[in-house]
Amino acid sequence: MSELPETFTPRPYQVEAIKALISGWQGTNNRLAVVLPTGAGKTVVFANLISELLAQLGGRRALVIAHREELIEQAAAKIRAVRPDLRVGVVKAERDEHQDADVIVASIQTLAVERRRNAIENIGVVIVDECHHAAAPSYMTVLEHFGAWRGLPVAGFTATMTRTDGGLADVWQEVVFTLDILEMIEDGYLCDVRGKRVIVEGLDLDTVKTRAGDLQDGQLGQALDDSGAAKVVAEAYRQHAADRPGVVFTPTVDTAQSMAEAFTVAGIPAAAVWGDMPKDDRAATLDKYKAGAVQVLTNCMVLTEGFDAPWTSCAVIARPTKSAGLYCQMAGRALRLFKGKKDALILDVMGASTRHKLASIVDLTGREAVMADEDQTLREAVREAEEKAKRVIDLSRVQVEEIDLFHSSSVRWLKTDSGVWFIPVADALYVFLVRNPVDRTYWLRRFDIDNGIVGPKHDVPLPLADAKAWLEQQARAMGSRWLATRSAPWRNKPASAKQLGFCRMNRIQVPAGATAGEVSDLQAVHQFTTILNRLNVMAAA
Repeated sequence: MSELPETFTPRPYQVEAIKALISGWQGTNNRLAVVLPTGAGKTVVFANLISELLAQLGGRRALVIAHREELIEQAAAKIRAVRPDLRVGVVKAERDEHQDADVIVASIQTLAVERRRNAIENIGVVIVDECHHAAAPSYMTVLEHFGAWRGLPVAGFTATMTRTDGGLADVWQEVVFTLDILEMIEDGYLCDVRGKRVIVEGLDLDTVKTRAGDLQDGQLGQALDDSGAAKVVAEAYRQHAADRPGVVFTPTVDTAQSMAEAFTVAGIPAAAVWGDMPKDDRAATLDKYKAGAVQVLTNCMVLTEGFDAPWTSCAVIARPTKSAGLYCQMAGRALRLFKGKKDALILDVMGASTRHKLASIVDLTGREAVMADEDQTLREAVREAEEKAKRVIDLSRVQVEEIDLFHSSSVRWLKTDSGVWFIPVADALYVFLVRNPVDRTYWLRRFDIDNGIVGPKHDVPLPLADAKAWLEQQARAMGSRWLATRSAPWRNKPASAKQLGFCRMNRIQVPAGATAGEVSDLQAVHQFTTILNRLNVMAAA
């Protein structure tokens, strides 16, 4: 595999995250968190953060806490790459390299042993990797031991944290920096991504119970196996991602293994990895994936953290989830940049229907997006949504301008149900405006019983203010000021019996106490709306 060269010089957003932490520690809060998407380089951020802090710690040391072996080794390697002059020690299981280290990278399992954490002294800052785990009792005990509730600076890093979930708000006082995946895509730090749904007809997710707010793994795995999902997913992969290296996320070891078998039968070399797999066997399988001997890795939720294979360009979410955070962890594994890689493809496995609101590709971003077309990338969908929202805002602005313009006029301007502004000039005689859909200009039109709809001899659309002024002049020339003027005295008189009878006959609702002018407006709007509907004026324009 030809990987893009990695740089340890912090990117602009990484510098911002470091500044946000250092600045945040100047205030009253000391337990601060940073949320960065998968692929944003959080290890590079805290490696550079530690590099900046050590000179300020007065001889005290930095402690990095991680919960998996891969994360421990990655963190140690990145810190050494950023600062080759520092002594970086690892504390886990049989390793106990804390005596002369400037930076200690330790496993939470080892630190949970009182004797092991008591041996580590002189800590000036604590970094917690994948800090969405920090509400667990083991983390709480370790963080309390090192002074997290006594003012010691603590920084947590994760891709998925929601502060109110699972007691995390009790640990982290403030999220001082966050970054949206779409920002990274737009800035060229991650691949753009598109999604496709893989429908498994026999998969009934509504029979799967929910635990802790998400679908229960064991029952979900059974539902997938019972529905024959593996064969359907393998065929979908062959159709849509035959040339892509990918990872498949499944809820159980059994489904990971059955998926690998189905992929291999379909002609796509695949292998499964899982948490309790012997360490050497898992390393050998990952090496085969890197070498290309295995095209697809299926896994039981072990590749959501610490898995760094940027050539991966397809992620199969065969572990349907209601958690946007978990979805982002899974899908994010396919978004890293790699030489020759153009985009990422996410295949979402789901049943034909479900009452559950499942996370999907739109949950990768906090911005508004509707994936109406599966050929769209996430970036294209968000752009379309933003343009649509802008058009709504522009239209709203136009409508406000229109209302201000027409309602301030002395002429009796009314508006049909379809939004056409008109002046009732006389019985069965109206002048009105038709908006040009290309720009904000308007055509001038007149309707009368004898001639229908007609326009001026030189039919050129005019700016709104000019069109309005022209029609007001025409209305005054053609009709009665008594009828066309908004301030005419007759308008304040009580509504007549004839007016009210007309409204009853045409089912026009009249507010209690309406004046003659108000009822006349209701009548005119009803009559002219009916005329336009019959003649389809917009097509005639």
